[in-house]
Amino acid sequence: MSHSKRELHLNLFVSPMGHHEAAWRHPDADVDQLLDFSFYKRLAAKAEAAKLDSLFFADRVSTSPGAVKYGAVGGYEPLTLLAALAVMTRRIGLIATVSTSFNEPFNLARRFASLDHLSGGRAGWNMITSGTDSEANNFNLERIPEHAERYERAREFVDVAVQLWDSWEDDALIRDKTSGIYADSRKVHELNHKGKYFSVKGPLNISRSPQGRPVLVQAGSSEDGRQFAAEYAEAIFTAQQTFEEARSFYRDIKARAERFGRDPQHVVVLPGICPIIGRTEEEAQEKEAQLAELINPEYSLIMLSNRVGVDLTGYPLDGPLPHIPLAEVRGHKSRTHLIAELAQRENLTLRELLRRLAGGRGHRTVAGTPRQIADMLEQWHAEGAADGFNIMPQLMAGGLEDFLDLVVPELQRRGLFRTEYSGVTLRDHYGLPYPESRFRQELSFGQK
Repeated sequence: MSHSKRELHLNLFVSPMGHHEAAWRHPDADVDQLLDFSFYKRLAAKAEAAKLDSLFFADRVSTSPGAVKYGAVGGYEPLTLLAALAVMTRRIGLIATVSTSFNEPFNLARRFASLDHLSGGRAGWNMITSGTDSEANNFNLERIPEHAERYERAREFVDVAVQLWDSWEDDALIRDKTSGIYADSRKVHELNHKGKYFSVKGPLNISRSPQGRPVLVQAGSSEDGRQFAAEYAEAIFTAQQTFEEARSFYRDIKARAERFGRDPQHVVVLPGICPIIGRTEEEAQEKEAQLAELINPEYSLIMLSNRVGVDLTGYPLDGPLPHIPLAEVRGHKSRTHLIAELAQRENLTLRELLRRLAGGRGHRTVAGTPRQIADMLEQWHAEGAADGFNIMPQLMAGGLEDFLDLVVPELQRRGLFRTEYSGVTLRDHYGLPYPESRFRQELSFGQK
């Protein structure tokens, strides 16, 4: 199979047990490792030894008694965990999910600048707006705000955060003991921002970090999400079920970015792939079937109901997915659309749909040999559907090692993936430029 000369990117989307919702019930899963820091240290070391671009941690700021009854949910807050992993690793990127709906720009900008300093320039921020009432209920809200309003707030939030990261210019620090000058005050800037959602004076109380600002990552694929991503995101995590859908999304997001005056090559598109790997195709399928046998339909319905914002628990499992009016969805519009389209396209019953979604919540699941997995990644990469992939092992126990030990070397043999890191920052790994401060002044210290 022919391929392009550019290298692909590989992130590890960390889910401690695995991305299959029943992974924690598998005989090989260690149910104690959810809060076992030694597990995360070992995982990070393995991913870094394989030269992956980054570790990525999702986050959700709510749970429920029904969810915890059947699912291994709840774990570390991502920024806290990544701060600890920053000192255990040297090169691999560290991407944390933090919501714009339930935070303030100053606190967030300070935490990410701190992580970027601690890690020597490896921080990334997955910018989400959150999408469920249960999360809103934990932050003084009865309901999650409307979709468009969440993105309006997110735009102002990100704009303010970027200004805060830029509020110290690169050469603001003088640190001259003789003169007694620590910083050039002309190169440390107040924002004096007063907007619809935020009022922030600034400057940030930590100097400019090694990357200038963390890599900005986004994961929404709705119309609002695509526009937001095209304007701000430097890496995009997306869920696509078919090659054709992935290529269409890829072309669309690159074109939108270009319309914003951005270089499309500086917008890295990374679909989620949920692999199960066997020495033979039959072995991989047997592993997948074993996980499927562990599914609890009651729990699956709770998870699907949360995802689409409609209570599905009373519907017959052997009937079709009920109609979901997408125009009325307040939460995760793009994922709801993907799920509804999948059910309709393949004429799935609710039970069959739950089985399909269990392995990756709408991301593409694939079972096969290392060569078959590599073939698929190569095709998507070479034929304009992806710049790389967010790797989401359905079962972390053994599944991560299978990917790192079997698929990554196959990709390296094909010249598709690095054998050594060529840079030290996450921007280096993604081939992204260093961003200049918006406040950059040509006047050097001491000039009148």
